[in-house]
Order: sequence, then C-alpha cells, then structure tokens
Amino acid sequence: MNEIITYIRKSLETQYPLEEIRSLTQWILEKVCNLPRHQQIWCKDKELSHTEKQTIQTIVQRLQKSEPIQYIFGETEFYGLPFKVSPDVLIPRPETEELVNRIIGEQTASNLRILDIGTGSGCIAVTLAKKLTEADVYALDNSEEALKIAQYNALHNEVAVQFIQTDIFASKLPDSLLLPVFDLIVNNPPYVTMREKATLKPNVLAYEPHQALFVPDDDPIRFYRRIAELGRDKLASNGLLYFEINTLFGEMICRMLEQKGYRHIELTRDLSGKERFIKAQK
Repeated sequence: MNEIITYIRKSLETQYPLEEIRSLTQWILEKVCNLPRHQQIWCKDKELSHTEKQTIQTIVQRLQKSEPIQYIFGETEFYGLPFKVSPDVLIPRPETEELVNRIIGEQTASNLRILDIGTGSGCIAVTLAKKLTEADVYALDNSEEALKIAQYNALHNEVAVQFIQTDIFASKLPDSLLLPVFDLIVNNPPYVTMREKATLKPNVLAYEPHQALFVPDDDPIRFYRRIAELGRDKLASNGLLYFEINTLFGEMICRMLEQKGYRHIELTRDLSGKERFIKAQK
C-alpha cells in the first residue's frame, strides 16, 4: 500500500495541493480497499490485489483529467448524510451546509412547510426533512435527471419530500404548487456570472452542469428576483426567504428585496468571511 500511496501522490502533485492529495488518497483507499480512514495508518504494509491496483490507477487517471472524485464514486457526504451525485447535479458545497445549519438552528417551530427551489441533488430538502422531522418539505427543479437523483437521496435517507418538476420562470406553475402556502422558502440558485467563468477550477468548469452554475452578466440576480416574486404569493404572513448568494451581489439583492416589500433583511457572512447568505421576512 505504501507504493500505491506514493504513486497517487506523484501522479497528482502537479495538479492538486498536498492536503487535497491526502484527502483524495484516504477516500480512494476507503472506497477501493474497504479501509476506513482511521485504520489506514496501521495498514501501510498491506498488500493490494491486482484488481485494487488497476482500479486505483483508473481513478487516478480520471483525477488527472480534473474529474471530481465525487462523480467518480457517484457519492458525497452533506451534513453527515450520504448523497448520490452525478454530472446532472452540482456537488454540494460546505457553504450550503452552513445555510442548512442556520435554518435548522433558527427554525424551532413544529409543522413547518418548507419549499426548496432548484433542489438539484436534494441536499437541502432532504437534510431539512431529516433534521426538522415534523416539517412538510417540498422541492422543485426543472431537470428531470436531477429530480431522479434527489428522489433517490430522499429514499436512501428515509425521508418524505414532495418533488415537483417545473420551471419557475414558466407563466403557469403546476397544480401541485397552487395550494400550499409555505413558512419558509430556501434557494441556492445559479449565481456565477459568465465573466467569472475563467476563475472557476477545471474540475468545476469541465464537469459540473452549467445550467446550475451560470447566470447572464446583464441580469445576475434574475433567480432571486423571481423567487422574491413567488414568495409574495406563496409565503405565509411573516414567512421567510433564505438565499445563498454570489458575494458580489449581496447589496443588490437586499435592495431588490426591500423594493419588493420584504423586511428584516439580513446579509451575513460564511465561515471564510464572505457575504454569502440572505434572510428576509415577508
């Protein structure tokens, strides 16, 4: 195993930081060799099978092409829960875990009705349903492929979420969204502008779904505006919006929300100190 660890490091050292290589190595050994991370330090003299070595070589070759490890294995972890992922959905980010943690910490009422717009892998909706056990959770997306993955993740994590396929920009929303009024709407929409495209890492740009990443340069807050409009109709009195945002447009989004009649608008920072989240009340 020492030899294969050296092989992974030398193969990836020109593309990945050393700390990331360590993490990738641990992940590979855990998945391919069935070695939990806490045991790996004691098993460095373990002899790997020919099949294990071949599998690891294939994985390393894919990593050399910047393919995300989450897509290679088809899974990731979010808020301590397992999630299936594929190139049809974004890989959940730590910042989104922060958003979910904020909601869980602030929403103590029972029987909440929650809507997650642009659910993707379902990480937000499924986690909220898992942690806020009395909540009634809905989630929508315009991608049939994404919703299949989200439905799998709900089933795998043993929660009930009502999934709806729709385009929020459509002139008529589906009947399944006509009746409920929600206490909380949460949204982590596409928010990277086209002019920022060149700043993205190759593993993001080449593999993650562009429709879930990018917004036009001339209207970077179009999703927030549309959801704010939906919120005026679909939020209960004193209902809340929670957004994850592009740090460049926090003040712009806050002004838009104020113009649309929202109050108690809060713009807060993530753990790295960047303005990343907005909360507003109807």
